[in-house]
Amino acid sequence: VQLQASGGGLVQAGGSLTLSCAASGRSFNRYAFGWFRQAPGKEREFVSVITWSGRYYADSVKGRLTISRDNAKNTVYLQMNSLKPEDTAVYYCAVYVSGSYYIERNYNNWGQGTLVTVSS
Repeated sequence: VQLQASGGGLVQAGGSLTLSCAASGRSFNRYAFGWFRQAPGKEREFVSVITWSGRYYADSVKGRLTISRDNAKNTVYLQMNSLKPEDTAVYYCAVYVSGSYYIERNYNNWGQGTLVTVSS
């Protein structure tokens, strides 16, 4: 499966954005998907994952970001509310493979990323 993220942009602090991750290929329903982000000068970090058992979030985004999926559209979403300047990053979606949800190496088929910039 190939992934393409979109929906990033410039938003003021406190604003909202919805990111999309469109998947091509078969058997979308079989996969779990995650979002990671990489801020300038920092390592890529876990944001959220939607699995067969539930949805999980990084502590820094709990209560503000919501992950969802539309199997009919082969798309995963990340609804981002109450955005903060520290949310500024390139956001990536990826397919979860196995192991800990929070570790980057347990994902593959990374999309190209979409930039979110939150101004103060």
